[in-house]
Amino acid sequence: MDSNGSDTVITSKIAPVTRFKSDFMICVSIGRGRHKRMIAEYEWIAQQGIKLVELRLDYLTRTVDLHRLLGDKHCEVIATCRRREDGGRWKGSEEDRLMLLRSAIASGVDYVDLEGDIAHTVPRYGRTKRIVSYHNFETTPDDLAELHSELARRDADVVKLATMANCVEDTFRMMELVKNSDVPTIGICMGDLGTPTRILQGSWGSPLTFASIDSERTMAPGQVGWKEMLRLYDADNINADTNLFGVIADPVGHSYSPLIHNAGFKHQQLNNRYLPFRVPPEDLDFFMENCQRMGIKGLSVTIPHKEEVMEYLTEIEASAHEIGAVNTIVFDGDKRRGFNTDYRAAMDCLMESVEHDASSDEPLRGKTALLLGAGGVCRAIAWGLRQRGANIIVTGRSPARAEALAASVGGNSIAWENRHDPEVDILINGTPLGMYPNLDQSPYDGRQLRAETTVFETIYNPGQTLLVKLARQKGCKIVTGVDMFIRQAAYQYKLFTGKEPPIAVMRQALARAVNPAQTWDATEAANADQDGDDEES
Repeated sequence: MDSNGSDTVITSKIAPVTRFKSDFMICVSIGRGRHKRMIAEYEWIAQQGIKLVELRLDYLTRTVDLHRLLGDKHCEVIATCRRREDGGRWKGSEEDRLMLLRSAIASGVDYVDLEGDIAHTVPRYGRTKRIVSYHNFETTPDDLAELHSELARRDADVVKLATMANCVEDTFRMMELVKNSDVPTIGICMGDLGTPTRILQGSWGSPLTFASIDSERTMAPGQVGWKEMLRLYDADNINADTNLFGVIADPVGHSYSPLIHNAGFKHQQLNNRYLPFRVPPEDLDFFMENCQRMGIKGLSVTIPHKEEVMEYLTEIEASAHEIGAVNTIVFDGDKRRGFNTDYRAAMDCLMESVEHDASSDEPLRGKTALLLGAGGVCRAIAWGLRQRGANIIVTGRSPARAEALAASVGGNSIAWENRHDPEVDILINGTPLGMYPNLDQSPYDGRQLRAETTVFETIYNPGQTLLVKLARQKGCKIVTGVDMFIRQAAYQYKLFTGKEPPIAVMRQALARAVNPAQTWDATEAANADQDGDDEES
């Protein structure tokens, strides 16, 4: 792997004193253009209890002053100086970069990150441990095992591979590599497909994972902020006995399901974690056939998989089967059981808000409901409305889907442009119109609302959509997406754990997340601006 094709490994006469620590750590990467900003964040993050930071020397815009950076040691340090072809910002010569890495070792940093092709040119010295790494921002190579072996031969205390995930299978291949390695290995898949690999490193036997100091200021695609890593996922305490749950969707980054389920697990002191899994439609087959290898015990299912996922299940509850959509899966050995908690949650919310005859088998008889949309959530709500005797009208921007849903529940469909014509008692939005970040959109003209109408918004982010605001102005009764989201999640929680869900805790966690006043900015501590390329003072 050296420049002349030789496999020669150069080692120093000083033998390593210790191998890499066995305790799993979360390493926070810090990259700033100015020394004082990097030092401030280094000091601050150590005060938060972080035991290991990565100082990205390639981010500094002036000559690197190692004495200034490392003069006061706040916690253990990985020194990294990444070339541009490896995703870094180093602008100097390769000779100067190698000299800087050698100087960092001589300065006594705890760890140094060396790319595999140059590791043989930087001898081991003192107590500094060597992370020998490979980065690929385009793909996850087929020959992961061979790459790993080559890196390990470079006198590595730990091997690091960071590759771009282009399919779900890439993340599983990386998982198997880390689990089966005899050498301590960090195996990360970049991109949103690879987010779970960052969170689960400890449970696979990896010595550490990397997190950003701010979720809005990441150094690699898919990197997770340290607060999320520690406070949302409690990643440093995930182990081989942890029960994994998650949500599958495409996209998935907007989901608050991990927030509320993990809040419940923590409150009840359960060794469970709930993760986001982005699963593109073309990867659904592989994921469903292999997800239990990762230790997954249950899944929430959302767009676009609620209908397609049913073919992979061995058992489906009667209501979910009739609805034709599943939003919850529980794995029990060879059994894959499917449920629809959207239906239960939606009906609970509606029956609390709409006047009805509680003594009747069809308590909504005589009520007319208009569903905006024909996706999985509308299918669940339409089925519940039919069971309760309501007259159902369906409209959507896909006429064929609207017609099919209406026919399946004995209702009628109308064209999207005619949605304001019917006089309805219940208006249900099952479209994404108004969802973050498109906060200025509404699927229905507020001027057409009647005070007698109950408006049911299924979007929960934001908690107050434009439709909800317009309905309030008209004096309508309102069911928010937050109400339904918490209820359906509570039903899922009980299916996952067998325990009564801590609904108040889950609701409070969601309320904090959707409140803009709760947004955290890492620079509040360092009093720094957001530009990693700021000029040196």
